[in-house]
Amino acid sequence: MRTQAAFAPPFNTDALPPRDELRARLGLRVDLRTTPPGTVSFEALPDHRLKVHAGAPVRGACRTTQFVYTRGDIDIFPAGQSDVWEEETENTSLVVRLAPALLRRAAEDMGLNPDRAGLEPRHHFRDARIEHIAWALESDREDGHPGGLLYTESLGLALAFHLLGRYPAQDTSVRGLSASQLKRVTEYIEEHLDQNLSLVRLAGVAGVSESHFRALFKRSTGLPVHEYVIQRRVERARTLLLRGELPASQVALEAGFSHQSHMARCMRRVLGVTPTSLVRGARAR
Repeated sequence: MRTQAAFAPPFNTDALPPRDELRARLGLRVDLRTTPPGTVSFEALPDHRLKVHAGAPVRGACRTTQFVYTRGDIDIFPAGQSDVWEEETENTSLVVRLAPALLRRAAEDMGLNPDRAGLEPRHHFRDARIEHIAWALESDREDGHPGGLLYTESLGLALAFHLLGRYPAQDTSVRGLSASQLKRVTEYIEEHLDQNLSLVRLAGVAGVSESHFRALFKRSTGLPVHEYVIQRRVERARTLLLRGELPASQVALEAGFSHQSHMARCMRRVLGVTPTSLVRGARAR
């Protein structure tokens, strides 16, 4: 009679050592598990799980499919998925668990809908990036976490980014900035047009990473950040020139251009007219 081994019981932070408890609260947990020969059952849990084979080769079968696990072979079990298979000999695997909150956090930075951030089920495959992060997490755990929480968190996020980028659930959808994010950014741009705006600062206003801000902003407005800012500066310059209260050199600075010639070039490109012809045409009406 074969022994049934259930993988990865639900999180119980009360039963964890203090350091592991803190990491579990980050949404990440790493366990090295050994199962005896026989039926291996993977229970449905609310967490996403990776199983990386860490021991000697093991023969197994699932329904009508036979396979051989070798070191580094990977399975992805999305949240809520269960599975069962047979193995001929003892099996040692590294099980990495990622809470949905960790994937949501990564999805927000990637411009994915966090409410649909999930993984596709995938079995018996190789991925050098996943292996690298998984072994780093296991080494850190085995050594007593010398890198601290920041190191663990950075590895967990790197893993989540990679998984969502390579193995997203089919219904994961790309989005732009939320309405509130876009409102904050555009209002900030309007209030600081006369200053030296930076991607780092605008990404901070939106609350996303700089690496994803460019794509999110373009999806929301249809324009690259730089082009949007230029168009808003041209519009402000046009308004100030038509008022006729300031010389063109001062208008350029008020609108955020480095000098009058820069303003003229941008106005010609965006509006098709120079500052001089714009003012002359207004006076002739």
